[in-house]
Amino acid sequence: MAGHSKWANIQHRKGKQDSKRGKIFTRLIKEITVAAKLGDSDPAGNPRLRLAIEKAYAQNMPKDNVERAIKRGSGELEGVDYQELRYEGYGINGAAVLVDCMTDNKTRTVADVRHAFSKHGGNLGTDGSVAFLFKHCGQMLFAPGTDENALMEVALDAGAEDVISNDDGSIEVITAPYDFMEVKKRLEAAKFHPEVAEITMKPENEVVFTGEDAVKMQKLLDALESLDDVQEVYTNAVIEE
Repeated sequence: MAGHSKWANIQHRKGKQDSKRGKIFTRLIKEITVAAKLGDSDPAGNPRLRLAIEKAYAQNMPKDNVERAIKRGSGELEGVDYQELRYEGYGINGAAVLVDCMTDNKTRTVADVRHAFSKHGGNLGTDGSVAFLFKHCGQMLFAPGTDENALMEVALDAGAEDVISNDDGSIEVITAPYDFMEVKKRLEAAKFHPEVAEITMKPENEVVFTGEDAVKMQKLLDALESLDDVQEVYTNAVIEE
C-alpha cells in the first residue's frame, strides 16, 4: 500500500499494545501453554514455542511465569485446557477482520465476539468468508534508514520470500511461517534487528480509513482486542491518524 505510513501505523499499534501490558502477559501465557501442548516442550524443537517465549521475554515477563506456562502445556502442572478458534467478520464498509481466540468456553467466546461486531457496526461472517484475503506468513519490519540492499541480500540468501520497500522508508521482510525463525536469526546475526517480528495474517490488499469511518473502525477493533479470549485481531483496514 503506497499511500500511507506503514511505519507510523505499526508504531501506533505497538504503543497501544504496550499500554495493555497485563493483558499481553495473559495472552502470551496462553500462547506458550498451547504451543507447548501441541508441540515439543523444548523450544529448540518447537518454533512456535520459541517465538512465544521470545515475545514474552521482550515484554519483560519473569522467567518463572514462562516456565510454569510450559509445564502446564506439557502436562507437568495442572492448567486450563484452551481451544484455538478463529472467527471471520466484516467491519465498517465491509473491511475484512480475522479474530484469533484461545478459550475454555466456546459458547462464551462466540457470543462475546458476535456482540462486539454488532455493537460497533460490523457483523460476524462464516468460515472462509474473509480468510482468503490474508496470507499466513512471517513478517519483519525494519526502520526507515535501514540499508535496503544489504538487508535484501541477507534476507533472500536466508530464505525470505520477499523484501518490500514502503513509501515511508520502512522495509518489510516476508517469509514462509516455518522459515521465519531461521531468517530472523540470520538477519540478527548480520546486525539487522526488526522493530516488529511476528507470524501474522498479512492482508493481500489494504483499505485506508480516514475521518469518521476510521474512528468507527478503530472502536470495533478496540472492542474485539479487549475481549479476554481474543489473542490477535487482523484486518485489511489501515487507520490513518
